[in-house]
Amino acid sequence: MTPELMEEGARRREAMARREAEVKAMSGDRSAAYGRVLRAGIPDFAHGVALYLDDVTVSFDGFKALNALSLAVNVGELRCIIGPNGAGKTTMMDCITGKTKPDAGKISFGSNIDLLRLKEPDIAQIGIGRKFQKPTVYEPLTVFENLELALAADRRVRASLFSRLSGEQLDRIGAVLTRIHLKDQAQRTAGLLSHGQKQWLEIGMLLMQDPKLLLLDEPVAGMTDEETERTADLFLSLEGEHSLVVVEHDMKFVDLLTQGRKTVTVLHEGRVLAEGPLETVQNNPQVVEVYLGR
Repeated sequence: MTPELMEEGARRREAMARREAEVKAMSGDRSAAYGRVLRAGIPDFAHGVALYLDDVTVSFDGFKALNALSLAVNVGELRCIIGPNGAGKTTMMDCITGKTKPDAGKISFGSNIDLLRLKEPDIAQIGIGRKFQKPTVYEPLTVFENLELALAADRRVRASLFSRLSGEQLDRIGAVLTRIHLKDQAQRTAGLLSHGQKQWLEIGMLLMQDPKLLLLDEPVAGMTDEETERTADLFLSLEGEHSLVVVEHDMKFVDLLTQGRKTVTVLHEGRVLAEGPLETVQNNPQVVEVYLGR
């Protein structure tokens, strides 16, 4: 056996072991929580929580953008975050992704990864993907090529990608194209897509890297009603397979996502003002006063 084949075999065994650990963690197998050797860079979801924020505080020139913010997002949960402008929603996501370092508090991915010790690229690599409000795709390239480039950002496949796509990689791109409603647009130049389609493409680019947690900032801003409904269907299809945090102002979209039963978190002045089903928080007098009543 050549050294190259031995090296490739070792890489494949490591990838298989990593995937098995991830599957067990995502399944919430609490029986494995004790006596289990945790691998560096792989979040431990055995306790069922994907993301913890504990008393996170961020100040800018004396203004507290986050004021002892605490919340938890469960594994596979779709959590909507709402609140007035300046409530701290963007700052919260900046802290989770390493763009902003808080003055105090803790942020954990799973039960074992301290996100405050990591830099932005490292946080993306361990499975946290973020989508900003404005879509950022490579407009001169085709839809397929955009997804191919996103796949190349995964260090596990980068070395072999540019020589030739494997059947498994082609299948992966095809599955994502179907999921984001762009299978018929695969060879179309991304710059010619509608606004909503560009949003879906960017979400697809995140999915190519198999994130465990997706942070989505006002994803349906500027979309048509039809595109908004299809985006809701897309996010609901991701629920359970990924954990999602959706920051949004469109209450119709939030209603489509939460279906009257999922938890909605309302932020105000950098902390949680209310939590519960959408109808409950919409009828909360404090929420009406500071947000919905405006």
